[in-house]
Amino acid sequence: MPSEPVLTYDPRAQHPLLRLPAGACDSHVHVFGPADRFPYAPERNFTPVDAPKEALFALHRQLGVDRCVIVQSAVHGFDNRVVEDAIAAGGGRYLGVALVPVDVSDAELARLAGCGFRAVRFNFMRHLAGGHDIHSVLALTPRLRAAGLHLQVHFESALVHELAEPLARSAVPVVIDHMGRVDATLGAEHPDFRALFEMLANPLFRVKISGIDRIDSKPSAAPSYDSGVELARRLLAAYPDRCLWGTDWPHPNHTHMPSDAALVDALERIAPVPDLLQRLLVTNPANFYRFEA
Repeated sequence: MPSEPVLTYDPRAQHPLLRLPAGACDSHVHVFGPADRFPYAPERNFTPVDAPKEALFALHRQLGVDRCVIVQSAVHGFDNRVVEDAIAAGGGRYLGVALVPVDVSDAELARLAGCGFRAVRFNFMRHLAGGHDIHSVLALTPRLRAAGLHLQVHFESALVHELAEPLARSAVPVVIDHMGRVDATLGAEHPDFRALFEMLANPLFRVKISGIDRIDSKPSAAPSYDSGVELARRLLAAYPDRCLWGTDWPHPNHTHMPSDAALVDALERIAPVPDLLQRLLVTNPANFYRFEA
């Protein structure tokens, strides 16, 4: 584990050119620390520079974001207090996604739901500790349903072929992170993207068309991320009611430091008509995450 803290985001964020609609939601971010109050997990794979809730709130004011879903990071492991704290400070505009062990108690699931969490997330990624067995995760989903929580999954691109069928048996809706981490430079006809695209035909699934900078990850692709934008555009055009969007601030485990303003401005190409932008940023997250009016 690196001991030197890594700065993963640009603290001098710029204003985007695109003006977001009222009620716009950033559906995928993280918060890190401050470590002296919310210690980092010993098993983390890197040590970040603190990216606390105050920095996130300031970024959202800069971008014109009104609502947000904060996803617990593996940097903090199963200690969800850092996200709980941000939700509590968010005035009803911030909700959460927790990390939990598969044997989490029903009482803890109910407690998390009561604190403003809407889902639990499981990683199937080689670079993150604690990869999970899909059958154990599926066995948890009836208990998630009882608590009013859904399932969020983050997996390696190639795993889409073996996870698609079992995930379709989930007792709760399933959100797929970052467009299944496909390699956008391989194009829309690559088997991994085709499998992801076909999964979305099942209304059980949602997809986060966050991460245009992760699926088109060479630093030279910035700031336009044309290949990532193209796949996001295709998903939204085909499934306008099942797509969600997020910045993925503060961009951990990345090849470069993306501009959050550029990620917002890319929405003009992903959602080129107002109705699509309204669904992606306002209607879909408001309904799915159950934000209060």
